[in-house]
Formats: sequence, C-alpha cells, structure tokens
Amino acid sequence: MLRRQRELDSALELDRADPRLHDVLRLGAYQLRWLTRVPSHAAVSTSVELARQTVGEGVTGYVNHALRKLTGLGAWGSGLGGAKQSHPEWLVQRWVSQFGQVETQRLTEWNDSRPILILQPARASVETLLRQLRDAGILATDAPFGAGLEIRTPQPPGPRPQSLPGFTEGAFIVQDPAHALVARFAAIPRGEFVYDACAAPGGKAVTLEAHGARILAGDARHERIGRLADTARRAGVEIRCVAADLEAAPLRPASVDAVVVDAPCSATGTMRRHPDARWRLNPTVFARAAARQARLLAAAAPLVRPGGLLIYATCSLEPEENEHVVEGFLNQNPEFARTPHADASVPTELLTDAGDFQSLPQRHGIDGAYAARLMRVS
Repeated sequence: MLRRQRELDSALELDRADPRLHDVLRLGAYQLRWLTRVPSHAAVSTSVELARQTVGEGVTGYVNHALRKLTGLGAWGSGLGGAKQSHPEWLVQRWVSQFGQVETQRLTEWNDSRPILILQPARASVETLLRQLRDAGILATDAPFGAGLEIRTPQPPGPRPQSLPGFTEGAFIVQDPAHALVARFAAIPRGEFVYDACAAPGGKAVTLEAHGARILAGDARHERIGRLADTARRAGVEIRCVAADLEAAPLRPASVDAVVVDAPCSATGTMRRHPDARWRLNPTVFARAAARQARLLAAAAPLVRPGGLLIYATCSLEPEENEHVVEGFLNQNPEFARTPHADASVPTELLTDAGDFQSLPQRHGIDGAYAARLMRVS
C-alpha cells in the first residue's frame, strides 16, 4: 500500500476525505487494485467496518461510495502505475538531477520491488548455514559481492527469519550486503577496542565483532537498546551494550581505538525495505539531518586515540548527508584525514574517487549506503 500510495491517493481524491479515514481508504483501494484474490465486495465491506470502528457510523456511507466507484471499468485512469509515480515528485526530480533520468527510473523501480531476505552467518559458518537451509528445503545462493546468503523464493520476501533453521540458536543475522560491506570497508584491526556509537539494532556491531574487534555498543534511543542487546545475545558475541548519547561524551578522550558513527539519516538508500520513508521526508530534511550528523562526528572525534579510526556511515544516497558532512568535518578537524581502504574484499566499483564507500541500489543491486574511513593522524 505504501509503495502505491501516490496512485491510490490520486484515485481516491483523499484531499476531500477526513484524514482519519486515509489509511482505511488506501487499504481498501489497494485490495481493489492489486489483490485479485480478494473479492471486491469483501474489500469494500471490510473497509466500511474498519471505518465504523475508527471514526464512527456516520462515515460508512462515504467509504462505501468512494470504494465502489473504484470497482468500475476505467476507474483507475491510465499511466498512474509507473514506478516514477510511486514517489513524491520533488524527490524524483532531485534524483533526476543527481543520477539522470534512466538511473532514477531504475532506482524507483528498485524501491517498489519487494526486498529479498538476506542472511549473514553469525554463530554458524556459511557451510553449516547452507546445509541447514538445504535440509529444510530452502534454496539459498550467494548475495551480491559475496556478502551473505540470499533466500530464494518464488515470491519475495520469503519466509520470516524466525521460521528458518538456526534462528533461535543465533546461526545468522538478517542484514543487507551493503551494511556487511561497510563493516568490511571499516577494516578495523583485530583486537582493537571499538565504540559503536549509534549501534541499534546491532547488525554492524555483530559483524565488526566477527571480524575480531572488541565492541562497546551504545545508542541514545532507549527504546531500541533491548533489540540491540537481543541481537548481540542471539548471535553469541561478546558485546557490551549501553544506553548513551554520543553528544554527552560517554567515554574519556582518546580512550578508544575506533569510533563508528552510523548516523541517523534520511534512509533514502533503504526505501525498498522501508517504503513509508518516502512519505515521511520533505525537502528540508537533508539539511537538518546533516547538521545533526556533523554534531555527532564532532562529539566522536575526541574519543579516538592518535592513530585510531573514525568511521562515519549512513544509509543515505544524498551528498548533503555523506561526502559533504565528511568534507566539512575534515576542514574543521585537521588532525583527521581520509585513510585508504586496502582490503580487496570491497570491490573498487563501490569506492568513490575520494576513497569512500558508496553503494547505489540502481547500480549495484543492494541497499544504498555510504561510509568514510578517517584516521586521527595527530
């Protein structure tokens, strides 16, 4: 429904409807338009009942009439179903300016497709995990760039992770290849003490620990600490979890080998998995996000020892939140400099001219993500 919201809203003329009915009407219209297995009368009657429960008896006639209009021939018009029409127009135009018309079309089509379930081995090896899945009759293949296993099913996204063999035992975590590759790109030496400052839900912390780092994982969002701790416990990794705001300097200066700032962002690189994100954004969000991201980097910098690393990452496609934030930080902090990634496990096609990591869904077939690797040189 969220992926098709713009088309649904246009057909329903929602600007005339009580806002409390918007989602009820969208759900009903989505069933009429896209769920052929649902009889039209059932979609309408269910929506009428939802409207009665949500708002009251007085609106049931309106909902009944609005949806029944959509059951007739030609009710949906033409040309409304294209992928470009499923995103806010301002966002589409922004991407056209950034990527061009062809790539923007590919990006919106990617966002409107159902995501594939991808697993990263945790307690189990790749071989053990493959065998467990095969014994359960589940087909799995290598994910792009060798970063995980794709669960192949006729209709994505496939089974719920909790139903797969090994979930309870922590054999795997669910993580897109882009985010696993960011952990590879970080290339933090084994045994070093790392503060993962915006860690929830914990996927990168688990991956970094699997690569040999010692992790203190923190997050300022108290409601997500439980999920962070559960991810660490299930994956069987030795990660200490704390509720801490990075801007409150939770550690002593120069006390850690590396700080990872996986900053809150607009999440334009993960709209395939989070289709609601496109409707929560507005043109001012990027500047506001960048200001907060700059503050987080500034707070993280003093915690890094000389010779240590500062890893900045987002799941955004937008330069204001990515390279612009890094360039601004480097201009104000001459004691830090970009340091090249020398590990061949990250393909050169995922590295920018400046040496940063950047994955783009329309080019690489994985989530959009960005990361910069900065070293404290003095």
